[in-house]
Amino acid sequence: MSVVLAAPDSFKGTFAAAEVAAAMGRGLRAAGRQAVELPVADGGEGTLDVLARALGGERRRAAVHDPLGRPIEADFALLPDGRTAIVEAARASGLGLVAERERDAWAASTRGTGELIAAAARAGAERVVVAVGGSAATDGGAGALEALDAAGVAVALDVVCDVRTPYEDAARTFGPQKGADAATVARLERRLHALAARLGRDPRGVPMTGAAGGLAGGLWAARGARLLAGAPYVLDAVGFDARLRGAALVVTGEGRIDAQTLAGKLVAEVAARCRRAGVACHAIVGANALDRAAQDALGLASVREAATLAQIEASARALR
Repeated sequence: MSVVLAAPDSFKGTFAAAEVAAAMGRGLRAAGRQAVELPVADGGEGTLDVLARALGGERRRAAVHDPLGRPIEADFALLPDGRTAIVEAARASGLGLVAERERDAWAASTRGTGELIAAAARAGAERVVVAVGGSAATDGGAGALEALDAAGVAVALDVVCDVRTPYEDAARTFGPQKGADAATVARLERRLHALAARLGRDPRGVPMTGAAGGLAGGLWAARGARLLAGAPYVLDAVGFDARLRGAALVVTGEGRIDAQTLAGKLVAEVAARCRRAGVACHAIVGANALDRAAQDALGLASVREAATLAQIEASARALR
């Protein structure tokens, strides 16, 4: 019986990666295949769950503030070595924590992410892996840096990014989805430039520093964080390449793929690794905006759209 590796990202705001992988697995087994479920992520929302599931460790909760300053509780993971923690910015500073009618791109802050990092350091972490995708803020990391300074903690940071956008483009690229109109985008840009001039080193022009509205750049500039591309980082952490060697084919997926946002995303990275290994790669996505030429260039054997878990299961069952 041929082994098929089901390695999807989450369908952002709809289904967690583990839910998608399980639906794929059900469909593959219904078609008589042996399925291995390996939920993955690209550094955005859901990365904490994927890494904690693969690497183990203990979930902890901390009192923090959401993007608009309201008190909430958010979780992080302390890995089995006791010295490494995983923090997901979306848990404290995420767009999903703010109702659409409440979105305020100017007021939203990353303070809660800084508080989560501080909580992880107090729990014993010497290195914190920060997955920064999905933020509601465009504050250049100012809120997180203020929280870290107030807590008086010093910890090594690995910032896992789901985009390659540089710092100075963060407002223009991501501000509108966070509630910013054209005038607010211009104000945000001025604020980012002013902050960049005050930081220990200038994040402008550096790839990935614009992730999470500049949070990545703020941590890189003021705290010496390492910036890491999210999809390769997560795939390496969960042992994707070792699983790939035993697979007849791979099924991956995420909520949407298009030519503008594909660089650095999970589907592109999985497809590239499959191509190098000579393993066929299929994608099941919520929405596909790639033409056939772009799909062929990625090395995808097929792309199917599916909006529900039942449709994802049926699409996996139909794979040949």
